Amino acid sequence: MAEDDSRSIMLEKGEGRHYAMGAMRAVFKADEAETGCRYSVSEWWLEPGCEGPGAHSHDANEELFYVLEGTMSFLVGDTWRDASAGAFLRIPAGVLHDFSNRTDARAGLLNVFLPGGFERNMPMIVDWFEKQSDAG
Repeated sequence: MAEDDSRSIMLEKGEGRHYAMGAMRAVFKADEAETGCRYSVSEWWLEPGCEGPGAHSHDANEELFYVLEGTMSFLVGDTWRDASAGAFLRIPAGVLHDFSNRTDARAGLLNVFLPGGFERNMPMIVDWFEKQSDAG
């Protein structure tokens, strides 16, 4: 008897739900619709010199980051740390954090957000970035 694989997900490189935010873009691979809101998985790609989303924390969510390409700078609490491809970082709930690309090459990371639901914020985040670029 074959196992039910109807809930499996396989996406090729670049596939997923795309969100553009100036020099930063996100590609969501799995979110609450596929995971029952247990987690969301996304890639974040930052062009050279991109500042990232800004310092923030999540009261009830843990985040996992894995650097896919380049070197990403992470703020954890009040300390910035550089992490190159292959580096892993866990941010517990309630910890101030941010990420940015301070290099002259594109950088990317994989993000797992626990529990899921973060993607609900993406339209508002995209809108905020659009308004910032319009104001500049």
